[in-house]
Amino acid sequence: MRVLVIDPDPARAALVAEGLEGVHPLEVRRSERFDEREAAQFAPDVVVIAAESPDRDTLESLREASQSNPRPVVMFVDRSEPGLAEQAVRAGVAAYVVDGLAPARVRPILDVAMSRFALTQQLRGDLAKVKADLESRKTVERAKGLLMKERGLDEDGAYRLLRKLAMDRGKPIGAVAADLLAFAGVLKGDAS
Repeated sequence: MRVLVIDPDPARAALVAEGLEGVHPLEVRRSERFDEREAAQFAPDVVVIAAESPDRDTLESLREASQSNPRPVVMFVDRSEPGLAEQAVRAGVAAYVVDGLAPARVRPILDVAMSRFALTQQLRGDLAKVKADLESRKTVERAKGLLMKERGLDEDGAYRLLRKLAMDRGKPIGAVAADLLAFAGVLKGDAS
């Protein structure tokens, strides 16, 4: 397990390392502040941020990093203000623990955060696929409508024609429908 600990206080960071004793293989690296380039080079399995209170610069850096290179992040803070936990979660923090940094708690919290992160990533992937499938269906429906209008086909006939074109070209039906709509746009003069 590769763990990047972000903490300006070496004694507090040592508590995190102590809580991971017995984990093999283990590589722990400490940094005083979060740096996306450093994190990308180290490629940690989990990032642990320990601080007195989360600062807005760290949260903004995490938000930017989570969009380009998501990874599980656990944040241990000594104190928190209203709204900071929500900001931390929106920045990609999988676990936000207030006044709870004790060596015995570190590993279970990291395990839960890593599991939650994996589940969240799976759900995001599933959502992206569903959105793409829906968009493809809309495109197929528009292409069917075009074929029905231009060729005088019924809905079944238009779908069969799209399916045949897709099979003949070895492409997904959504891609063939998109191509058909694009060519129709060119013929109508919609393309620039």
